Amino acid sequence: MTAVRAWFPTLIYSERLQARGLRALNADLLDECRRIRDFDEAGQAWSARSYPLGYTSYGSLDRLQRFSSTFDVLRQRIDPHVASYARALDWDLRGGRLEMTDCWLNIMPQGCSHSFHVHPHAVVSGTYYVDVPRGSPGLKFEDPRLTKMMAAPARRARGRPDQRAHIEYRARAGDVILFESWLRHEVSANPVGEERVSISFNYHWR
Repeated sequence: MTAVRAWFPTLIYSERLQARGLRALNADLLDECRRIRDFDEAGQAWSARSYPLGYTSYGSLDRLQRFSSTFDVLRQRIDPHVASYARALDWDLRGGRLEMTDCWLNIMPQGCSHSFHVHPHAVVSGTYYVDVPRGSPGLKFEDPRLTKMMAAPARRARGRPDQRAHIEYRARAGDVILFESWLRHEVSANPVGEERVSISFNYHWR
């Protein structure tokens, strides 16, 4: 046994949604995302208060998998990834299942950001990328131990990736990213002049 071993890992899942057909699926999703934004006056008002410069359906239409057959197709494609992630976490579901309960869209034009937050009432959360212009920000995660490192020295700038205080996963259209819902994450301000479009979701244990 080595003198130093790693314990209590934080697992993040990132994979292509499917091997084929992503372009057609994303075209349908992108068209529907823009139609929903134009239709959703309540969401536009909520976003003006709580999502400056951008649009999200989080405050108005947050169960899109029940509202739209296109979003339900996406849910069906994501379900197997969530099952794989649960196996990697060694979860014992005790005869239960993981079910997508919330699903909402995010459109981030230039300057829009989403500061660090968690999803406290779920067990698995994630993002699917629909349209990601070159130069768009990724999804940044924070080491959950930071609040307990009150007197720790700073880490080396070129230290190992698994010892960094933050890690950013590149956003790429067609990718799905999953993480445990307690893990703090953010999206930095979009520096490019085109819209970054993603779909976020939560899974509960039923």
